[in-house]
Amino acid sequence: MTFPDLSKPASLREWMGGIPHQRAIGFELVEMGADFALGRIPYRGSLVGNPASGVVHGGIVTTLLDTVGGMAALARQGELLVMATLDLRIDYLRPSTPGADLAARVECYKLTRNVAFTRGFAFNDDPGDPLASMSATYMLNTPAARP
Repeated sequence: MTFPDLSKPASLREWMGGIPHQRAIGFELVEMGADFALGRIPYRGSLVGNPASGVVHGGIVTTLLDTVGGMAALARQGELLVMATLDLRIDYLRPSTPGADLAARVECYKLTRNVAFTRGFAFNDDPGDPLASMSATYMLNTPAARP
């Protein structure tokens, strides 16, 4: 796998696609800015938590928010660092819409030498109608070793 160039979103998308878990759930990096990331997971029946309702499992929502939060921290830092989620709080506001894709937008609003602070929302079609909110902190370590 090629080491990603954070200044080239296509390189980062390809790198993320090489991570088995992200590939399994269909995660897609949509956009990155200087301090935010936007990602999505297309709706699939295999991600549903309750077959009677068609609502996506809450663990998928959590995974999406945590992944996009880490991407936002990388965007703010500007380099690929080894990091770990220190704290992740998810508040579920409503069920996801059956049949609709999931999306999340997370911003990194504060960066210290060792910790990135993020906040964001998961939604279906309308960012103004979130299905979950999150706040998370990520411990930043040394730059990732290049192969």
